[in-house]
Amino acid sequence: MLKRLGEAVLAASLAFAGPIFIGAPAAHAADPITIGFGMALTGGLAPNGKAALLAMQIWEEEINAKGGLLGRPVKLVYYDDQSNPSTVPGIYTKLLDVDHVDLVVSGYATNMVAPAMPVIMQHKRMFLGLLGLAANSEFNYPNYFSIGPTGGPHPKQSFSKGFFEVAMAQTPKPTTLAIVGADAEFPRNATDGAHELAKEAGLKIVYDRTYPPTTNDYTPIVRGIQATNPDLVFVASYPPDTVGMIRAASEVGLKAKLFGGGMVGLQATAIKTQLGPLLNGIVDFDFWQPVGSLATPEAMDLLKRYQAKSPAAGVDLLGFYLPPFAYSDMQVLQAAVEGVGSLDQQKLADYIRSHTFHTVAGDITFGPNGEWTEARVLEVQFQNVKGNDVEQFKDPKVEVVLFPPSLKNGNAIYPYADARN
Repeated sequence: MLKRLGEAVLAASLAFAGPIFIGAPAAHAADPITIGFGMALTGGLAPNGKAALLAMQIWEEEINAKGGLLGRPVKLVYYDDQSNPSTVPGIYTKLLDVDHVDLVVSGYATNMVAPAMPVIMQHKRMFLGLLGLAANSEFNYPNYFSIGPTGGPHPKQSFSKGFFEVAMAQTPKPTTLAIVGADAEFPRNATDGAHELAKEAGLKIVYDRTYPPTTNDYTPIVRGIQATNPDLVFVASYPPDTVGMIRAASEVGLKAKLFGGGMVGLQATAIKTQLGPLLNGIVDFDFWQPVGSLATPEAMDLLKRYQAKSPAAGVDLLGFYLPPFAYSDMQVLQAAVEGVGSLDQQKLADYIRSHTFHTVAGDITFGPNGEWTEARVLEVQFQNVKGNDVEQFKDPKVEVVLFPPSLKNGNAIYPYADARN
C-alpha cells in the first residue's frame, strides 16, 4: 500500500488543477506562518469538509487577533481535494515543494489522510490527521497524531465498539450479522474492526461483502442482505452511499433488528434534514453531541461563534460533528508551536507525544501509535424524527446517545422496525 500511494504522488501532482488560496512562503519574521492542507470542498465529503474549514478559519481569525504565533501572523493555505484520494499526494507535494508551507495538517477523513502519508514521511514532517480511522496502522509513522476520538491500542475496534455494545445488550440477543462497506480505505478499516468485535461477541456473519465506491444503485445490495435475514446490519459508508443505503433499506423494507454502525454522513445537518423520518431507528456512530461532559463552556462558545457564521458561509448549520475537532486540531498545533518556541518538526512531534492538550473536544493525550490514549466514540439512535426541519436536531431526544454509559440519555428502540413506525 505504501508503495502504491507513493507512486501516485508524481501523477497526482501533475494532474493537480490549482489553488483555492495560496500563501507566500515564509522568509522573514514579519511573514506569516503558513499551515497547508487539502480539504473536501466539493464532492461527497464536502458537507463535512466545509464545516471543518470554517472552524479552522475561526481559529485563524482569533489567533491573528491575539498577535499570531511566535510573533507572526498565521495564514491557512488550502486546496480542494474534491473528496478524491487521488488528488491528495499532488496537493501535499505542491504544499511542501512549491508553496514551502511551514506546517501541514491533513484534510478530513481517512480516505484523504492515508494517501498524504507517504509524502509527509518523505519530507519528515509532523502531521496531524483529522478524523482518520487507524490511518497510521500500515505506516507506523512516529510523527503522526490523530485528531479524532477513535483511539486506544485498537482504534479500528473502538470505532464500532458502541454499536456492538448496544446490540448485545438487547433482548433477545442478536445472533447473526451482515457486514457491508465500500471498497476504500475507511470502510476497510471500519469493517476490520467490526469483524474482530463480531468474533468476540460470538455473532455469526451471514453476509460479508464490499461494493465499488462508484455504486449508484444500492437496492440490489440491500435485497442481498435481506435474503440472509441478519439480526444486525453493520454498514461502513461515506455520505453518498450512506444516503443510498438508507433509501434502499426503506424501499426494500429491511427487517434487521439493528441497522447502521459506520455510516458517515448522518452527522451532517444537511443530510439529516434531507432524510428526515427515514433516519428513525438507525443506530450509528457520532463523535460529538452537546450532552453531558462534552458540552463544556469552551465547546458551546465555539459552536455559538461557528453557528453565527455558518448561514452566510453556506456550511453545516449546527456544526456538532467536525468543527470541535477541526478547531481542536489547530489548538494542538498552536500549543505545540508555543511550547517548543519554534517550527522544528521533530521538536514539535516530541512535544505532542509527551504532553496533554486542553481542547474544545476535551483533554487529548496521544499514545505510541499516534492515536488518543482513550477512545470517546458515541453511539446514537435517531428517534421520533418528524419532517425535515433543522431545529429538531438540536433536541437530544431526537438523536439519543446510547453509548458510552457516562453520556447515555435514553434507551434503544429495538428492533429497528419498531423505531421506524
